[in-house]
Amino acid sequence: PLLRLLPGRLSAFPLFLLALLLGFASLLWLQLSCSGEGPSPGGQQRGAPRQPCPPPAPLQPPQEEPSWGPHRLALLVPFRERFEELLAFVPYMHRFLSKKRIRHHIFILNQVDHFRFNRASLINVGFLESGNDTDYIAMHDVDLLPLNEHLDYSFPEAGPFHVASPELHPLYHYKTYVGGILLLTKQHYELCNGMSNRFWGWGREDDEFYRRIKGAGLQVRRPSGITTGYETFQHLHDPAWRKRDQKRIAAQKQEQFKVDREGGLNNVRYRIESRTDLSVAGAPCTVLNILLDCDTNETPWCTFG
Repeated sequence: PLLRLLPGRLSAFPLFLLALLLGFASLLWLQLSCSGEGPSPGGQQRGAPRQPCPPPAPLQPPQEEPSWGPHRLALLVPFRERFEELLAFVPYMHRFLSKKRIRHHIFILNQVDHFRFNRASLINVGFLESGNDTDYIAMHDVDLLPLNEHLDYSFPEAGPFHVASPELHPLYHYKTYVGGILLLTKQHYELCNGMSNRFWGWGREDDEFYRRIKGAGLQVRRPSGITTGYETFQHLHDPAWRKRDQKRIAAQKQEQFKVDREGGLNNVRYRIESRTDLSVAGAPCTVLNILLDCDTNETPWCTFG
């Protein structure tokens, strides 16, 4: 009906401006009517509750297809106060895995207590909290990005698969190294009883886990046919800017070389302070804010005190 009121030879540009003004007026009316300002819609009494504003659109899941296969990866990322690395890591890994058609869910395991950093316990917590819709895990450092698209992140049915193998990792080259990026089925991780919770501070927890893998009768496999050598990964960590907590306190110097035959998944003590689904540059992830607990009689080196 509005068009009949307009001059017959009105050009396209004024019509465009009119449509733009009408659209803006509609949005303004919607905002005022649901925020409690402006006139009440439908003759509503003043002071009556307003209709709620439309909630923000939910985060869209990755565009997975049936051809991607039945398995789903839980990417477990131990984390504390390394936000600039996280901002690069999440969108990069989401694109990398999606391009390889790997179903995945990224879990940021953020330690928010006042104890020293405990990578192994965080991975145990991530495993327990990752849900039944994932059937294998990647223990993945936040500062390590795979550059070679031929690296395999698929379901490691034959046994633990060490993506960041010693001949490819930019820093660690000894033959028993299994840190950086390690894939395991959930069944195999349970067979190892997870990782030891006794390692507070940086390092040694993956060396102990290598012994657990061997003790469970599993064989570590590594990439083959990768020709990019030490340029296979980008290492984001700058030791001059962010120093790692590598101090060894009291009995910790001796304990770090022992195999923990009792602890692991069965006795990790923690509380989830919050669980938040968010998007980093369009890439979905879940942040778990984790409060670990420490028995100072068992591991007094969990604090600097």
